[in-house]
Amino acid sequence: MYDLPVSGNLSGTLYEHCVRAIKHSLQFGKHGLPLMGSGDWNDGMDQVGVKGQGESVWLAFFLYDVLMRFAEVAKDFGDEVFTATCGTEAARLRSGMEASAWDGEWYLRAWFDDGTPLGSKENNECRIDAIAQSWSVLSGAADKKRSITAMASLDKYLVRRDIGLIQLLDPPFNGHGLHPGYIEGYVPGVRENGGQYSHAAIWTLIAFAALGEREKAWELFSMIQPLRHGSNPAAIQVYKTEPYVMAADVYANESHQGRGGWTWYTGSSGWMYQFIMGSLLGMELKADQLCFKPCFPLDWPSVMVVYRFGRSTYRITVFQPDNTAGSWWEMDSRLGKGDTLPLTDDGQEHEAKVYIHTQVEVSEPKAELIQ
Repeated sequence: MYDLPVSGNLSGTLYEHCVRAIKHSLQFGKHGLPLMGSGDWNDGMDQVGVKGQGESVWLAFFLYDVLMRFAEVAKDFGDEVFTATCGTEAARLRSGMEASAWDGEWYLRAWFDDGTPLGSKENNECRIDAIAQSWSVLSGAADKKRSITAMASLDKYLVRRDIGLIQLLDPPFNGHGLHPGYIEGYVPGVRENGGQYSHAAIWTLIAFAALGEREKAWELFSMIQPLRHGSNPAAIQVYKTEPYVMAADVYANESHQGRGGWTWYTGSSGWMYQFIMGSLLGMELKADQLCFKPCFPLDWPSVMVVYRFGRSTYRITVFQPDNTAGSWWEMDSRLGKGDTLPLTDDGQEHEAKVYIHTQVEVSEPKAELIQ
């Protein structure tokens, strides 16, 4: 929204502000999913729900995640009424998504104001959109078998290994069918209109890591990270921009396949950082404890991390041995069970080794994709 903000007459705590924002989002259409209005994450789809009836499937997954997380905040705040509201609305969203948003091989992206589906096998343009599939995993809202099938569909239809990118959607909009908004102003295969929008591509990596598909997560990371585009003179001539920073987008358009777009993009670089730290290395800080649930390839011997906690420095080596009965760690001549290191802000340097027990699970079989 391009407007001049003005100060209101009301004030409130940060908690009250969050509650108001969530309540404002609890406006649903006939499928029981959130109204899309003039755009959700993809502001280029500004005409999908502009009349107040269109619904966003991606926003349903995202809102579910917000509700589940904020329920814990409300509980800690002592707000039992809003805790219950979050749980009730999350359950309703989940029910609506499973009842209406599944398209057989993947999840829909949205419905227009007139009820026409977007991101469906029925569409000539935008038959499949990446972010509904990745957030079916990241939110935890979807049926497990369906989310696995949805990610397999994303891999099949949107991962372009031939030109080294992950499309946001496919086929691009080209004026022959749906009219979702100003996204059509982009040439097919450029930016959000069927190119790689790196922000969303990284959500794909995080989703595959969350499913435990470590080899695929590493393969796709290796494919889209910027250094790959500068690996040799020929690659540089294709990419045509800085290979040492994240680009917002990479073109899939047939005249400019593999060319980088808007670079120095902090949104994509921030999400790439989160993928590397939170998914690939699996690091999570919980107050004064550092947890490790890595997803790097099993054939890597180890990974070393230098981590600063207050005034202290921790030099941590993470191993994934295949012959250990459980996770354990050793640090400063101490031993401990589990995958979590205790941290102390004592101004000292600490050497630590963490041994992660890796149980390779046999995932549920992927449903055969309809040809």
